[in-house]
Amino acid sequence: MIHKSLINPKSIAVIGGSDNIHSPGGRVLQNLIEHQFKGDLYVVNPKKENVYDLPTYRDLTLLPDADLAIIAIAAKYIPETIKILTHKKNTRGFIIFSAGFSEKDSEGAMLEKKIVQLINEAGGTLLGPNNIGLINQNYAGVFTTPIPKLDPEGVDFISGSGATAVFIIEAAQSFGLTFSSVYTVGNSAQIGVEEVLEYFDLTHNQNNSKVKLLYIESIKNPEKFLKHTCSLIGKGCRIAAIKAGSSEAGNRAASSHTGAMASPDIFVEALFKKAGIIRCYGRNELINVAGILQQKESKGKNIAIITHAGGPAVMLTDVLSKYGLSVPSISDKASKELLKQLYNGSSVRNPIDFLATGTSEQLESIIDYCEHQFDNIDAMVVIFGSPGLSSVFDVYEVLHQKIKTCAKPIYPVLPSVINVKEEITEFIGKGNIAFNDEVNFGKALAKVYNCTEPKESINNVKHPNLKKIRGIIDRSENGYLSPEKAKELLTLTGITFADQWVINNKETLDDLTKQISFPVVQKVVGPLHKSDTGGVILNVKNKEELYNNFDQLMEIEGAESVLIQPMLQGIELFTGAKREAGYPPIILAGLGGIFVEILKDIESAMVPVSKEEALQMILKLKALPVLKGIRGQKGIDLDKFAEVISRLSDLLEAAPEISELDINPLLATEDQITAVDVRIRIEK
Repeated sequence: MIHKSLINPKSIAVIGGSDNIHSPGGRVLQNLIEHQFKGDLYVVNPKKENVYDLPTYRDLTLLPDADLAIIAIAAKYIPETIKILTHKKNTRGFIIFSAGFSEKDSEGAMLEKKIVQLINEAGGTLLGPNNIGLINQNYAGVFTTPIPKLDPEGVDFISGSGATAVFIIEAAQSFGLTFSSVYTVGNSAQIGVEEVLEYFDLTHNQNNSKVKLLYIESIKNPEKFLKHTCSLIGKGCRIAAIKAGSSEAGNRAASSHTGAMASPDIFVEALFKKAGIIRCYGRNELINVAGILQQKESKGKNIAIITHAGGPAVMLTDVLSKYGLSVPSISDKASKELLKQLYNGSSVRNPIDFLATGTSEQLESIIDYCEHQFDNIDAMVVIFGSPGLSSVFDVYEVLHQKIKTCAKPIYPVLPSVINVKEEITEFIGKGNIAFNDEVNFGKALAKVYNCTEPKESINNVKHPNLKKIRGIIDRSENGYLSPEKAKELLTLTGITFADQWVINNKETLDDLTKQISFPVVQKVVGPLHKSDTGGVILNVKNKEELYNNFDQLMEIEGAESVLIQPMLQGIELFTGAKREAGYPPIILAGLGGIFVEILKDIESAMVPVSKEEALQMILKLKALPVLKGIRGQKGIDLDKFAEVISRLSDLLEAAPEISELDINPLLATEDQITAVDVRIRIEK
């Protein structure tokens, strides 16, 4: 738990403080003073006798007790400074601006570890090092500008990057977005994004901010992250986040279809979906989403677009329609009454266009009709700028009043950032958000509306065959299981598996020919990707082909044996699972066969995956029309596919040693699903 001295200190010592506002120690002092820190403020500077008329100490040992130390000195001097502060000055909160630690080299990493050890021994909390600080309702402990407008109902923002935090704060000011707090975690030597989220969760009450923004460069404890984000969202909060550094370039070489597709980004995507986090990919998108989350919540996806400019309304309509929101037609009796109040040439069909000459009175009437008369409208977007011929203060005042009083949310898109700069500034000054681009706004709105609820992350169901599953796992060594063991695991999980025989010599093959029916399939056992080596032979019709193929397959490099199965028919599906260090495992599902890595029509979910969640995965596949049946071809039993996925989830919980699992293909018909090929890798 974060120490109270970091959050609400009664006294702050700036170690390395100065009157030079171009240095971190000087700027943070100015920020603390200008933003009226109400406690005792001290400065430690060996070269200064007086800084800003504050109590200034050349010798750290002469400093009075201080709850919080903000440190802006060279890295090599910090361990001794921490020792004095913790042992003699009762300091328990620490913000270290200084760089030169784990982000630099191994020597810096050792220095960082020593600092954390000293602070841990004292029961204190460290933010940083290598960060820009912290801003909350109690103090502005950062060395940067601008300091955002602080509001208890503003957003809480946690950033892994100080520079990114500054850029987001700057951009947010032009939107009117306010902040409740800003935490920059830097190297996250002791506390990171997860610990700040934990603090928000454990101290949350109805007076706290309901919107959390995250810029994340590393998630060190995904399970902790998931626990507290789910909890916060369950308490009525909304969370939007950017996760940087999740590209395919970061993926290590993998040996299965699942491994090849389960990039670090898929784990992040699955984690965010599980928690119910709105994922963003850039600063402006994050700010647009935050601005939307600060508005009243809509009861549905039916949007009225109100504008005096046709082009932006058309573009917004396109965006909303593309991403699953509705711009419904308005053509009832009330709409005809409204049309009579507008200038000739106006349209109320939706978008509601009241022309470039439209007035504030007309806008007020339109909003009132959308609020009270049009039952098929859930929210309004008002796009209103100006060609610069006249001011629009009166229009924006109507918007301001209606945003406050209407039950339905009203989103203002004000694109004339030059022509009506003063009007927008006044509008924002009254506590409003002003979006400036209808397309960016529309994409952000769709993200908010389409974000899924958090999924249950605790599975209390005990697997009925747990003892037998554990027996197989406990007796197995690291690496890939034999086909027989892999099949046995799936069967114990309740997944139907095709009959199979693993043959490694001609004598056993002779015995097998007496009990099998043709046609069959022959597959090499050993090489990782059978198809790539010519290791799969379909539709083997007789004994002669069976024997010839056996010899051919056993000559493939790495061949250990040959697997023989009945030749089954059906739509080829794929499902698999993978673990990544620290993350709960994920399950992937989609079309199967040799095209799984080419088409990449897959959906992912983080374990545990319920049958209902599995069905939602399937319904999101682009291949869904094929699975349902198309052009005379029968579809598959979607419910049974979902059951396979959820049972796979049960297996992964029963056997956490499974690091990779690949069922490809699953052959599906309208009434059954059969696993044909499986690879399972164990890492204990």
